[in-house]
Amino acid sequence: MNIKLMPSVLFAIVFSLGGMYAVFADTVQDEIAIEAELEGLTLVEKDRRGEIYANLDVDWSVYTEIQLQDATVAFRRNWKRDQNRYDPFKVKTSDVERIKQQLSELFREVFTDELTKDNGYVMTDQPGPQVLTIKPAIVDLDISAPDTDTPVNSKSYTESSGRMTLKLELYDSVTGDLLAAASDRQESPYRGYFQWTNRVTNRADADRMLQRWAEALRTRLDEARESGTLAEPDQT
Repeated sequence: MNIKLMPSVLFAIVFSLGGMYAVFADTVQDEIAIEAELEGLTLVEKDRRGEIYANLDVDWSVYTEIQLQDATVAFRRNWKRDQNRYDPFKVKTSDVERIKQQLSELFREVFTDELTKDNGYVMTDQPGPQVLTIKPAIVDLDISAPDTDTPVNSKSYTESSGRMTLKLELYDSVTGDLLAAASDRQESPYRGYFQWTNRVTNRADADRMLQRWAEALRTRLDEARESGTLAEPDQT
């Protein structure tokens, strides 16, 4: 996945193996659960990829405007070290910061387009009684073949471009009360064969993941505005 992301080592190795990534994902879910419990939120949905917690007493129909904060971005633990295992100069700190900035910018572009389309929500940078503040964070970002500024003309072949987890916190913009918290992880499909991965394919994969998240959020918010509640408590 990438925004501008990707040339690297020939036949790049995906260091974040399934089991290792599952540990990171479980950690994110644990963090969400602890915060939700502290804020008195109720579990309304949970599966192997993530969960949603919400305050069931909130009237969601009042929120017609959205204050979208910039998405923070964090790579998975030791990602840069692993990428540089065979070439210590492959991924520089400047590459890491550039990728994070580009992904954050793409997040805002995709989510703003989805939330405002078809006479949807009004985006604002000011709090108000009708304003919902959304605080996004992309964590455990794992790019198989990052786009770097290396002068070496090399190609990277991978089975999957990468994966990432999204954490969302929704607040009342006036009171600052946490109304809902959610997490969800996605990864680009494994093709079963190696394919050239570059900045174009990476951006396309990142865009698809963000678009799925944006559409899911828009659908959930629209349903909540109509019914007045985000969801019913989980009965399982």
